[in-house]
Amino acid sequence: MNIYNDYLKEIEERKGQGLHPKPIDGAELLGEIITQIKDLDNANREDSLSFFIYNTVPGTTPAAGRKAAFLKEIILGIYDIKEITPVFAFELLSHMKGGPSIKVLLDLALDTNVAIAKEAAEVLKTQFFLYEADTNRLELAFKSGNKVAKEILESYAKAEFFTKLPEVVAEIKVVTYIAGEGDISTDLLSPGNQAHSRSDRELHGKCLISPAAQDEIQALQAQHPDKSVMLIAEKGTMGVGSSRMSGVNNVALWTGKKASPYVPFINSAPIVAGTNGISPIFLTTVDVTGGIGLDLKNWVKKLDENGNPIRNESGDVVLEEAYSVATGTVLTINTKTKKLYNGDTELIDISKAFTPQKMEFIKAGGSYAIVFGKKLQTFASKTLGIAIVPVFAPSKEVSIDGQGLTAVEKIFNKNAVGSTPGKVLHAGSDVRVTVNIVGSQDTTGLMTSQELESMAATVISPIVDGAYQSGCHTASVWDNKSKANIPRLMQFMNDFGLITARDPKGIYHAMTDVIHKVLNDITVDEWAIIIGGDSHTRMSKGVAFGADSGTVALALATGEASMPIPESVKVTFKGDMKNYMDFRDVVHATQSQMLKQFGGENVFQGRIIEVHLGTLTADQAFTFTDWTAEMKAKASICISEDDTLIESLEIAKRRIQIMIDKGMDNEKQVLKGLIAIANNRIAAIQSGEKPALTPDANAKYYAEVVIDLDIVVEPMIADPDVNNADISKRYTHDTIRPLSFYGGVKKVDLGFVGSCMVHKGDLKILSQMLKNIDEQYGKVEFKAPLVVAPPTYNIVDELKAEGDWEVLQKYSGFEFDDTAPKGVARTGYENILYLERPGCNLCMGNQEKAAKGDTVMATSTRLFQGRVVEDTEGKKGESLLSSTPVVVLSTILGRTPTMEEYKAAVKGINLTQFAPSHKLLVK
Repeated sequence: MNIYNDYLKEIEERKGQGLHPKPIDGAELLGEIITQIKDLDNANREDSLSFFIYNTVPGTTPAAGRKAAFLKEIILGIYDIKEITPVFAFELLSHMKGGPSIKVLLDLALDTNVAIAKEAAEVLKTQFFLYEADTNRLELAFKSGNKVAKEILESYAKAEFFTKLPEVVAEIKVVTYIAGEGDISTDLLSPGNQAHSRSDRELHGKCLISPAAQDEIQALQAQHPDKSVMLIAEKGTMGVGSSRMSGVNNVALWTGKKASPYVPFINSAPIVAGTNGISPIFLTTVDVTGGIGLDLKNWVKKLDENGNPIRNESGDVVLEEAYSVATGTVLTINTKTKKLYNGDTELIDISKAFTPQKMEFIKAGGSYAIVFGKKLQTFASKTLGIAIVPVFAPSKEVSIDGQGLTAVEKIFNKNAVGSTPGKVLHAGSDVRVTVNIVGSQDTTGLMTSQELESMAATVISPIVDGAYQSGCHTASVWDNKSKANIPRLMQFMNDFGLITARDPKGIYHAMTDVIHKVLNDITVDEWAIIIGGDSHTRMSKGVAFGADSGTVALALATGEASMPIPESVKVTFKGDMKNYMDFRDVVHATQSQMLKQFGGENVFQGRIIEVHLGTLTADQAFTFTDWTAEMKAKASICISEDDTLIESLEIAKRRIQIMIDKGMDNEKQVLKGLIAIANNRIAAIQSGEKPALTPDANAKYYAEVVIDLDIVVEPMIADPDVNNADISKRYTHDTIRPLSFYGGVKKVDLGFVGSCMVHKGDLKILSQMLKNIDEQYGKVEFKAPLVVAPPTYNIVDELKAEGDWEVLQKYSGFEFDDTAPKGVARTGYENILYLERPGCNLCMGNQEKAAKGDTVMATSTRLFQGRVVEDTEGKKGESLLSSTPVVVLSTILGRTPTMEEYKAAVKGINLTQFAPSHKLLVK
């Protein structure tokens, strides 16, 4: 009874937080609950029945195993529980999704009791989370002449688990709620500083937007009980930034529909919208939950009499309202006409939200059902020896005669599964592709493990070349929340087949390396497809897609992903870099020049940026590809020269070997296999058999952008523009300003060099700058704190070998100690250099933060409100993003430097080796 009593105590504690009992996933607790149910005189029996029926986590959790076994005993008559009849037991099994429940249903369906077998078969026909062990049993039974197995297979071949579902309703009434003006980041829907609670869905749901917003949503629901609340990003894009399943889960929890009466705190069918649509990575997550994402276009450019956009004093295009979606507006979504209406007035065509594929997701309650359903139908048809019945919407295949292929089109064609043999596919085609590399990060990893359990997956797909579970988002502070969550996560993922940052057995040193850097190293083929649980999964080899925890789970379980082939924008460079400029300035200049070239239109949004960097190795090129998340691109591809790619692969091999030497490889020797893949790729390049990936000369792009390096004459800073009168212009990453804008007088309260946007070269620059400043001023004195977090331990080791770490130690006032990591987050900073543990640190915002109201100069990627620094009542926190040299000098001076000060500080330092390639990087 101890465990049950502990659970009751926890329930009382949660009541004080306004929370319901936590869903049960442990076998031991559920075992006690089952014992109490069997005891008809037990005082806790009624509560135990409720916990068993309504509060047990389904899938492959240990609790689900105990629940399925007990339901089987009830069905077989071993126990007579009046509250759970055999019919009700079958219904409960039908809501358990897979794993133990499928095993029990197969046991019953393939048994000799004809009546029970028939009932079990009827339930099995509604299920689709079947894996090889399950389908093997069905196939063997069928081949042995089992009639029930044949009946089940025939149902699967007809896809009755899908076709018998209710059709999508023709009209969906919604009431609008403006969640914010301007781009809405997933930080608003699921704040990074609440990452520890993501796996506790009800608790995490409390952080959606604000308590006031939650009250307003509930008030709308009370006023409009027959309508769904539609969350809107007014004058912006919904769901930019991180690719969080937790963000969509929170929206669904507050505005969606309960997925099952027997599964707690899992809702589906959220409806979200934005003036500029939905961020691509967020829209994928909406599809996972069977939701709807609308591009409203309710604010349009105001035009003059000649049809040209009118601009304000700041040079920004003036927008005018095409129609109102103010909070409380009642609208109608018509899924047949695919139009949005206000009463009888048609507002806009929304057909992109209701493609045949998306209609299937909505009907099935999410994209997983379709992915697994197609595989199940294919299996059943093959087993029965019949042709596949065309049930699901055919994949859209776009093939244009005489048109070449972009780099992403080539990669998708190479990795395509199930498309018409021999057919060349272009952008716009819907494609199932195999996934080569998968990454799971630590603050979404627990959700990924939950998704894997819910889809009854127990082992990584054999077609995945390699997968990694990181520990970088919880690297800064090893607090009680991390101690409770991370070891459990690492054990699960290690058992599942991933290479894990922490060794559950404690043999190798805990690695807190930034996930994107590790994925960049273990991607050893530029033709690879990578899926990672973070929006900055944007490798400089292959094409990588940041994804929600559900899509990551799907990639781990199936080795596949499904998506349309995106359009591409080609980025090339001309001119020469000034010797005092950093490559980060090229990155910011790309965004700035692109916006100017296209009149403020972001042609990168939702597309692939094919960047022709040519001569820059993967380590340094990652600074560009990483930032493409802030450019709102779907992904990016780096086109390299042969020799450069070989150099990048050799670096990757050395770093993978270090991981092997530390004992990180698993029984399947995944890391060793990656080195073999790299060796084969290098050999193919050197022999000329398969040169480095390039697009075709006659490929078609949505746009081509040429960046003029000759006009990049000052360091460039991405400014959150926190005081812009137009709220929608704040925190957009689109305000790029030259250093001189600040006049050498803007106060800087803290500097941060670290996270995924820096590489070894940045830390060498820091080392050289400190020596320069020491020579120039006779000492190094910081007028603002400088926090430095190397991306990986490999980089620290390389800096130690090359002498740079010793320089950093000399000028530092704090150095991380892995034997005694910080147990609590720092609440204040001294004006010293902090050498922090490798990892995300300030960039994540869930552990270390700057003081409220500070102005931070950082190399990181996020300038969202409240991410790195929160506001005070009197001053807004600012996170300005710049190059390493600007950050370092700003902390030495306590303010932004002048151009003269900047040039003096970087004199003699080789900031970057980037120069435009003189080779024509096309086939």
